[in-house]
Amino acid sequence: MLPMFQRELVDKNKWLTEEEMTDLFSVSQCLPGIIAANTAIFVGHKHRGVLGGIVSALGVILPSVVVVLLVAAFLSNFADIIIVQKAFTGLRVCVSVLIINAVFKLRKHALIDIPAAIIFVAVFILSVYMLFPVAILIAVAGVCGLVISVIRKGRSPEDSSSGGAT
Repeated sequence: MLPMFQRELVDKNKWLTEEEMTDLFSVSQCLPGIIAANTAIFVGHKHRGVLGGIVSALGVILPSVVVVLLVAAFLSNFADIIIVQKAFTGLRVCVSVLIINAVFKLRKHALIDIPAAIIFVAVFILSVYMLFPVAILIAVAGVCGLVISVIRKGRSPEDSSSGGAT
């Protein structure tokens, strides 16, 4: 859904800037719940207040709930069939491609410097190989970003122009 949100909210409707979308994805991933619902609530609230947030959340959540209930009702009967298992493998590949596509679209605003790129690569590798729970990786990445931000704010403009040597 992330590439679709990018296309609809930023490119087509101009409801958010790319920077707002990047920030929104970052915050939505840290909040409990579905990223799409968190994003919908934010955008709905931004444009129509509390009622907009509620309606947006319902618009994103209800169709998924209905589909999941229908699939769950019938999937247990078909889960052992080889073609169904292969279809789910194909779906995993498609989802991975969509996520990578979203990363490439958002990289110019999210990967703004070397430390951000290093954090991204580290989190990506650790999450792919499941060495740590994703929630912990997100929290640690956020703390690293905050620490880098605080360190940078602590530098004065004179420090930057002299190459940081004192």
